[in-house]
Parts: sequence; C-alpha cells; structure tokens
Amino acid sequence: MISYAPFYETLLRQNVTEYQLIFKHGISANTLHRMKHGCTITLKTLDTLCFILNCPVQDIIEYVPDE
Repeated sequence: MISYAPFYETLLRQNVTEYQLIFKHGISANTLHRMKHGCTITLKTLDTLCFILNCPVQDIIEYVPDE
C-alpha cells in the first residue's frame, strides 16, 4: 500500500499549507482530498509536488507492505 504520511510531515516541516498548494501553486483540492483518503495520484502530480516542495519522492510517498 502507498502511504502519503511523508507528504504531511514534509508540509509541516516546510511550513507549507494545503491552502498554499491550492491557491498559490494550482494543486487541485480534489488531489489533496484523494491523498487524504489514500487514493492514487498521477506520476505527473507526484512530480509537481516534488518540484513545488523541492524534495525527493520519498518525502511525498512511502510503500507500506500489506500484512
């Protein structure tokens, strides 16, 4: 399973809000909603988030094995 927990930790660490992502950087509210609920996002969105936050992929997602 893919977890977005690192994304929220990165936002907190960089003092970036979801509001800023939506209104300053053009990330859709639907994308953030999907991430909150563990749904998939596109690789393009992942690339965009890495660019905006200037971080590697592992600061956005992590793989958590199913038990």
